[in-house]
Amino acid sequence: MSTETSALSGPDLSLGVPLSTLAEGAMLQGHAGGEAVLLVRRAGRLFAVGAFCTHYGAPLVGGVVVDETIRCPWHHACFDLRTGGVLRAPARDPLPQWRVEEALGVAYVREKLGAWTTPVLADLNGLPASVVIVGGGGAGNAAAETLRREGYAGPITLLSADDALPCDRPNLSKNYLAGTAPEDWLPLRPAEFYREHEIDVRLNSLVTSLDIAARQVILADGSRLAYEALLIATGATPVHLDIPGSTLAHVHCLRTVADSRNLVAAASTAKRAVIIGASFIGLEVASSLRARDIDVHVVGRKPALMEAVLGPEVGAFLQALHERHGVTFHLGTTATKIDRQQVTLATGEIIDADLVVIGIGVRAETTLAEKAGLTIDRGVSVNEFLETSAPHVFAAGDIARWPDPLTGERIRVEHFVVAERQGETAARNILGRRERFAAIPFFWTEQYDVGIAYVGHGAGWDDIEVDGDLQKRKCTVIFRRRGQKLAVALIHWDLGGLHAELEVERAADRRGGRHSPGAPA
Repeated sequence: MSTETSALSGPDLSLGVPLSTLAEGAMLQGHAGGEAVLLVRRAGRLFAVGAFCTHYGAPLVGGVVVDETIRCPWHHACFDLRTGGVLRAPARDPLPQWRVEEALGVAYVREKLGAWTTPVLADLNGLPASVVIVGGGGAGNAAAETLRREGYAGPITLLSADDALPCDRPNLSKNYLAGTAPEDWLPLRPAEFYREHEIDVRLNSLVTSLDIAARQVILADGSRLAYEALLIATGATPVHLDIPGSTLAHVHCLRTVADSRNLVAAASTAKRAVIIGASFIGLEVASSLRARDIDVHVVGRKPALMEAVLGPEVGAFLQALHERHGVTFHLGTTATKIDRQQVTLATGEIIDADLVVIGIGVRAETTLAEKAGLTIDRGVSVNEFLETSAPHVFAAGDIARWPDPLTGERIRVEHFVVAERQGETAARNILGRRERFAAIPFFWTEQYDVGIAYVGHGAGWDDIEVDGDLQKRKCTVIFRRRGQKLAVALIHWDLGGLHAELEVERAADRRGGRHSPGAPA
C-alpha cells in the first residue's frame, strides 16, 4: 500500500543532468515522462528508479544507498538498484525503472522499462514439489510472495485460521483505528493477487495437528493436506485477562481485522475508554482513541511507563506526551473487575467506562509445534536458516526463536517487520538457498505526532545513553549491555535509524561474517 501523493519536483531528468553534479553515491530526485524518478550514481553506474517507496510512499531520496541497494528512511525496506526488485520487507512491490543514457558528460533518463521478473524455476528437480504455509500473518504472506518472486512454480497453499486475507497488522492500532485510513488499506494484497500468482489461500482453515512423518497437515474438518516443505507461521494470540467481566460485549482485544472492525464500531459511539495494559499497542490505541475525542484511561501494572523497554527518560517523555493529549494513567496497579459501565482497580479505584480494551501482551502460538514434537525453547527453536528440529519444516514470525547474529544468544521478537523478513528468508531456504537470517530487528510506533523507530534487540540492557534533545523530539537513545551496543531508539530521525541499522549489522558481520542485503562486505 503506497500513500504517494507528492507532486513532481526537481529537474526534468529526460532533458539531462551533468554528470559533474552527481557525486559517487549521490541521489537526485526529479521526474521523467510525468513520473517521479530517483537518479542514483553508484560504483561508476547510473540507476533510475521510482522516487518513492512502494510500502508507505516515503521519499527514497532521504534514504541510504548501500552497495547497489537503496533503503527506505521510514521503515527500512530495501530495494535492488539494478533491478528495482524487493530485497527486504516491508516493501512488497518492486520499484519501476528507467533506462539511463550517457552522452558527452550528461546523463539522460529515457524510456520506462518493463518490470524485471525472476525466471520461473520450471524444473522442480531438487526443489519441494509442494509448499504448505500454516498461518496467514506477515510471515506466511511474505513467504508465499517470496516463493513466487524467486521463481518457484510449484503449488503453494496458505492456510489461515482468520476470516480475512493477510493484513497490514501495524495499521490496526494506528491509522485505521484513529479513523484516518480506510479499511481497504488493511489487506496486504487483494484476492486477485493470490489468484493471479496461483497462491491457494484458504481462510477459516484451522490446522489442528501435524503428521511430520507422513508430511501432512490435519485440519479441523478432518481433511489432510500433503506437503514436501512446511512453514509454520502461526503467530501469537492475545493473553486473556481472567477477571470478572472480561468477556462482556464492550471488552475488546486487538489482533485481527475482525477485532479491529469491532473496536472501530464500538469507538464510534463510546465516550470513555479504559485500556488495560500500557504496552506499545496499548499506547497506540490510546492515541487513536483520543483522535476520536474519546476520554481515555490507561492502566499499567508497572509503576513507571515503558521503563523496562525504553528507559526512565523516554518512558516519562511518553507519559507526558499522552497526558498533554488528555490521557489519564493509573500505573502500578491492575484491573480486578469489569462491569457494564465501570472498571475496578486493585487499588479500589473505580473508573467509568463504556469501552474497554485489553492489551496485556500476546502468547506465541506454539501448540501445533509442541504436539508435533518439535523442539520448543520459549518459542519454536530454529537455526540460523529458520529450520526447526524436523526435516523440511521451517518456522518464522512471532513463534520463532533463533540465534541472534549480534550476541549469539537465542531471541524471539514479536514485530511485524521481523516476521515478514523471516518469511522471506524461510522461503529462500525452502528453495535450498541456505541464507542465514541476519536481519537486524526493527519496529516503529506512532503516537500522536511522535514517531519512534527501534533498531536491534535491547533486552537485558544495563546502560542507556540519550544523545540529543528528547524534549525537542529529535534524539537517539542507545541501549548497551556490558558495554556492547544492543539497540537504538530514534525519535524523529529517520536517517539516523538507517545508519544505526547499518552499524549494528556491521557489528554482527564482524562477529559472525553474516551479511544481509546491501550490507558492506
